[in-house]
Amino acid sequence: MSVLDALIHGFAVAAQPMNLLWALVGCALGTAIGVLPGIGPALTITLLLPVTVTLSPTAAFIIFAGVFYGAMYGGSTTSILINTPGESGSMITALEGNKMAKNGRGAAALATAAIGSFVAGTIGTMLLTVAAPAISEIAFVFGPAEYFALAVLAFTSVSVVLGTSILRGLVSLFFGLFLAVIGTDFQSGLPRLTLSVPELADGVGITIVLVAMFAVGEILFVASRLSREPQKLIEVKGRIAMTREDWRRSWKPWLRGAAIGFPIGAMPAGGSEIPTLLSYTLERRLSENPEEFGHGAIEGVAGPEAANNAAVAGVMVPLLTLGLPTSATAAVMLAAFQNYGLTPGPTLFTSNPELVWGVIASLYIGNIMLLVLNLPMARVWVKLLAIPKPHLYAGILIFSLVGVWGLSQSWVDLLILGLLGLVGYGFRCCSVPIAPALIGLILGPMAELQLRRALAIGQGDPVVLVSSPVAAILLAIALALLLFPLLRFWRQRSQADLVKVA
Repeated sequence: MSVLDALIHGFAVAAQPMNLLWALVGCALGTAIGVLPGIGPALTITLLLPVTVTLSPTAAFIIFAGVFYGAMYGGSTTSILINTPGESGSMITALEGNKMAKNGRGAAALATAAIGSFVAGTIGTMLLTVAAPAISEIAFVFGPAEYFALAVLAFTSVSVVLGTSILRGLVSLFFGLFLAVIGTDFQSGLPRLTLSVPELADGVGITIVLVAMFAVGEILFVASRLSREPQKLIEVKGRIAMTREDWRRSWKPWLRGAAIGFPIGAMPAGGSEIPTLLSYTLERRLSENPEEFGHGAIEGVAGPEAANNAAVAGVMVPLLTLGLPTSATAAVMLAAFQNYGLTPGPTLFTSNPELVWGVIASLYIGNIMLLVLNLPMARVWVKLLAIPKPHLYAGILIFSLVGVWGLSQSWVDLLILGLLGLVGYGFRCCSVPIAPALIGLILGPMAELQLRRALAIGQGDPVVLVSSPVAAILLAIALALLLFPLLRFWRQRSQADLVKVA
């Protein structure tokens, strides 16, 4: 089946009335949580996991994809109007967007953010459509050694790039790996670290860990730092639209942002923060009006917002083709695949084409929905900020408890939820990133399985792990990611010592 035929089949799946409804629900929910500061797509998808177990995998992932895309759209609204990014990828947008709003150009800022998100999101989805099948074909040649090396690369890249230090990232990673080995050893059948608790024989449920670390831990952290001061909202007057000059200055940043966002989003730990920063820096250098930057340059909104949304499509490439999560939200979606008994990778395109292509087609449809939802309705979404924060977070906490209880009706699961929620709160207080723990938990069993298979093939000789060029290159990249920050630190320290001596 050609890519075009597969995409047409995907549109036939996505255009079914119920799937269109789920796409609209996901887009609307994603926009809402993007507007609300402190709630991101990873937390929202986590909360939806217990709710969507009764839906088909295709319907569930259409919702998740809509939430992921929608959060990027909605995050720009609060960045522009109250200088508070609703989503981490919208932090750069606040630099120029809020200045534009204060200068009376909030409507133009909202318009270029929404249209740029649509343009870049569509371009990114087109690139996803072309790249995903090709990469999935390449992944068929991967053996146990290559998959183990890929998992090691995921562990190191996320641990090094996210967070404030390598040590904190590795602490989070090894905590996730510790949780991953709890349960019954799949080879020997013996219990590991279960403390003679029968409920732990099957391991710690991924959904419980996700809800605890993201929802409960995040709520406790936000509640402990909740500001009672009312947020100052900048009123947007007139129709949300762009002038001819705004269009002239925005279309090139949209295209450049898409070109930056997609490939970086596909890289391990690329996320959406790095491409938005790179896009902002590039637009500042290329701008015909550099003096406007810092005072409300429209290019500083158009480029980063485009990079932000293109990065989401990039994140989907390694997730669908290799089962490799490159962000916290992708890690949650990988856990959702596992909840449905599905394994993302090359076989997913042949075993579940209606799921893969239905979700990809829904991204095209969702982009149109999001443009309609955000361009004329920005003032409506901002009204969500009037919800009292104590009520909002208390509702999320109750929703989390009910969702986990509904999965198994187990008091042990609720106890684990509470304990891991406190751990998540401690992580946030100490600036320890949560994403490495999730990726360690999710990819840990796969890494262990592939390591054992590779060593069995090599009759216990560890050289088998670097016997193939692909595995050797992936492990070399992982080692470089660990050593580069250390070498940079030692170099800076040596230079500082030389300055002191001089």
